[in-house]
Amino acid sequence: MVQSLWNGAWIAALATGAVVIVLIVWAAIFHRKRGSKADLPPQVRYNLPIEMLYTLIPLVMVSVFFFFTARDSQTLSKVDGDATVKVKVEAFQWSWRFTTTVNGKTLAPVAGVPVSNYNQGPQLVLPTKTKIEFDLSTDDVIHSFWVPEFLFKRDVIPGIKPDSPGRKFQITTLDRTGIFAGRCAELCGVDHSRMLFSVKLVPQAEFDQYIATHQAGSAQ
Repeated sequence: MVQSLWNGAWIAALATGAVVIVLIVWAAIFHRKRGSKADLPPQVRYNLPIEMLYTLIPLVMVSVFFFFTARDSQTLSKVDGDATVKVKVEAFQWSWRFTTTVNGKTLAPVAGVPVSNYNQGPQLVLPTKTKIEFDLSTDDVIHSFWVPEFLFKRDVIPGIKPDSPGRKFQITTLDRTGIFAGRCAELCGVDHSRMLFSVKLVPQAEFDQYIATHQAGSAQ
């Protein structure tokens, strides 16, 4: 959905740019001043059709952009509450703590420290093609949870109550395995650039093994 909204915005922007360029070239070629005609063209106070055109067309364009943005934003911010995998994300200066709950079973938290490479940061392990619910919180300053491959970013704002919808979002993970970089996308202090982490997507069978060996209180 995010990709389709992005592509649609680019198509609309390129189409608008093409129309503007054509009009500029047309005006430059066909309305340039000729040496044999030194007189000014007829001077008018207004041109009602043209004024209506450059008022109504931008209004229609903005309305279309607003409709699709509002529609998709509502869908993207929806949290069903039925995800079997839930992740509590705690942001702090300058790293992350992930606590995963699967079908009511809580795994041992994964916490990190500031690092220069996302592979050295805390790693969140998740299954592929699965709905995940995230609950974001912080006790210091505003951070931002961002995994570029997920095409989703959400600010982590201190002071939001646990039951507030502003803390939660859900996504369905990618249908491919791999390790994906994550970072804080909000300037949050001196080590902001080192607030890195990774997300590892694995098949369901491998995730089940991970659950068995990483439940809270189990041997690591």
